[in-house]
Amino acid sequence: MYSLSRRMLARRAWRSVAALDVSRGLSSAAVSGRLNDSNGLEKCFSPSSYDRGCADAHRKDKLRHAPTNSSFSLYSVRKISGACAERKFALGPDYNKLRHASARWESSAASANASVEKYEYQAEVSRLMDLIVNSLYSNKEVFLRELVSNASDALDKLRFLSVTDTSILEANSNLEIRIKADPDAGTLTIMDSGVGMTREELIETLGTIAHSGTAKFLKALKENQEGNNENNLIGQFGVGFYSAFLVADKVTVSTKSAKSDKQYVWEGEADTSSYTITEETDSDKLIPRGTSITLHLKDAHRFEFSDPAKIEELVKNYSQFISFPIYTWQEKTRSKKVDLESDGEDEVTAHDKPSSVEKYWDWELTNDTKPIWMRSPKEVTKEEYHGFYKRTFKEYMDPQAYTHFNAEGEIEFTSLLFIPPMAPLNTEEMWHSRKGDVRLHVKRVFISDQFNGELFPRYLSFMKGIVDSNDLPLNVSREILQQSRVVKMMRHRLVRKTFEMIEKIAKDEDTQAYPKFWDVFGRNLKLGCTEDPTNHKRIAPLLRFFSSKSEDTLTSLDDYVERMKENQKQIYFLAAESIRSAKNAPFVEELLNRDLEVLYLVDPIDEVALSSLGQYKDKKFVDISKEDLDLGGEDKTKDEEVDKEYQNLCDWLSKCLGEKVAKVEISKRRTSSPCVLVSAKFGWSANMEKIMKAQSFGDDSKAFSQLLRRRTLEINPHHSIIKGLNSMFHDETSSAEAKKLADLLFETANLSSGFTPDNPAEFGRRIYEMMGLALGAKQKAASTETSSLLEDPAVSEGKSSPVSSS
Repeated sequence: MYSLSRRMLARRAWRSVAALDVSRGLSSAAVSGRLNDSNGLEKCFSPSSYDRGCADAHRKDKLRHAPTNSSFSLYSVRKISGACAERKFALGPDYNKLRHASARWESSAASANASVEKYEYQAEVSRLMDLIVNSLYSNKEVFLRELVSNASDALDKLRFLSVTDTSILEANSNLEIRIKADPDAGTLTIMDSGVGMTREELIETLGTIAHSGTAKFLKALKENQEGNNENNLIGQFGVGFYSAFLVADKVTVSTKSAKSDKQYVWEGEADTSSYTITEETDSDKLIPRGTSITLHLKDAHRFEFSDPAKIEELVKNYSQFISFPIYTWQEKTRSKKVDLESDGEDEVTAHDKPSSVEKYWDWELTNDTKPIWMRSPKEVTKEEYHGFYKRTFKEYMDPQAYTHFNAEGEIEFTSLLFIPPMAPLNTEEMWHSRKGDVRLHVKRVFISDQFNGELFPRYLSFMKGIVDSNDLPLNVSREILQQSRVVKMMRHRLVRKTFEMIEKIAKDEDTQAYPKFWDVFGRNLKLGCTEDPTNHKRIAPLLRFFSSKSEDTLTSLDDYVERMKENQKQIYFLAAESIRSAKNAPFVEELLNRDLEVLYLVDPIDEVALSSLGQYKDKKFVDISKEDLDLGGEDKTKDEEVDKEYQNLCDWLSKCLGEKVAKVEISKRRTSSPCVLVSAKFGWSANMEKIMKAQSFGDDSKAFSQLLRRRTLEINPHHSIIKGLNSMFHDETSSAEAKKLADLLFETANLSSGFTPDNPAEFGRRIYEMMGLALGAKQKAASTETSSLLEDPAVSEGKSSPVSSS
């Protein structure tokens, strides 16, 4: 496009020295704001002025830019155009091309033999460089991941081009990445044999912020800073290459494109607003094809990132599964035979020579070029899956189950999931996502292993595995994970596959497989009942409990429903501390008499889980320790007569007990106990009340106390104690003995129903008092009998009574 020769350009530049000064002055005036009115604007674009070239550029007439103005230099074009840009004049889309062309011509005009060309970064790039170094990314070691990913992209592009043009591989048929750390020089070099770049591509790629828009990037960065979020924006706006300046103060890029015969060197520093491009002429530094990036490390990072062992660790952590081989420069050792001087008598053989350890440097393959999850599941054996699980997650036992699948459709990703054989030793870690359990990759590049429910809900935090997606950006921040629609769809698929694995274990022919899983992760599934209502249908069939018909082995809800009575419409359960406490509770007596099965919930979370489920297969869950229990089969006419007969007693007991109970009523539970204390329909059961009181931050407020007193005392009218109390009520309604019996009746019912007495000492005193009365009555009876015998004349005279004589 620009056909002027260097000689012509140099001649014109020499003739326009005076014009340069005027142009520079005019440009300075524009920059300083002197042309800040409409007249100034007209002057800037006036064809009669020295900046006619700027007006021509505005009219996109760049072909006449230099030839039509002999008194005008290209350097002034660049300066004045820059001044116009500072004044935010609309110069059109060709401004950047003109600016770069001007820079090249300026260099040529200055010296026909010059090889170093200096360029200015695109607007705001210098500001971006400062942001990258100081505030863009807190984890500086990700720079290697970004540079290796760029190298992998260059190799991918070359492989794609080679499909239609095999000649581009003639220079170097090896597609690989090599990383060399030099501790002595304080440098780190990343080399690839990819497609490489031309001079124009260097300017376009490394002199700009890709094609994503500077303003958009800076806006996103500002929002992150205002929200006090971690600035994980590398990879989202094409600034992956600039991450090199996190650890380096100078970066040198030597590249040779597969489409060009020339090799160019790009060089930039962190604290400057310009960069240089030089054509490589040193034959020793020429490469067949590809790109070599050399980082001159800062003093603060020189020791860490020039260490070959550290580089190998970072490659294995972030880029282990890149689809191209990655070689790192490592120190190795080998045995070497030591030559000994022979004395002439005995010949020293090679076997007899001692050996020494010799150190040397060589390339070592660091990554696995074919990730196991990218292979077809049919090609991978069970032993390979188990071996990968142990190596990746530092385990020594085989997983309980695994699944390898490719999700296709609206989103695509590959995943390899494992169910571990045992829970973590730390109980707290069992309920929270842990580092390393789920590793997220994007295009086989490791991104993160620290999540907080984005990929798996909390109750499935025990899962381990690999998730590799092509639909996510290379850098995924916590905010992206929380808001990304792709991540939400991935989570849905992962959860569904997890349940399929668990269901497969439950149906396994090995009857001990699922009890083993349930013993370790059963509580997690119960937690899922409360935290994941959308998956209730998947969780409920997997639950296991003890019951009145299965006290030794766990039973499923499906088995319970299958054993239900023909007209039974409810699933009955009782929460207790143990199976023994549950089966001896007064609540279960009538149900066991009717052969109705009761689930025994002996785990603290069981009651909450079933309450959250609500029902299973249209069968409602019912807590038999609560009021309004309807077992059916009652004689309503007879019950009404009993209620009428004992109504006055219920009212009297309610008055005596006061706020201790909400009400007193006739029980429909035909139990062997005189009475039971049941919870309100929507209140806490005895077991739940104990759990809540045991919490570290248990509520002891007045509202809490009132909630505990929302209980109902149900009396059994068929029990002798209740009958005797009813008779006493009719005879001595205000006697102190009757009130003591009422209090003792309540305290006993409170204890037998699973509740804790409010005043154990007072309850014990009453028991001792009753024992004393009982013992006193016996002693009184014995003394009365002794007195009657002494009053007998026959006994007093020493004669034998008829009874004794007989």
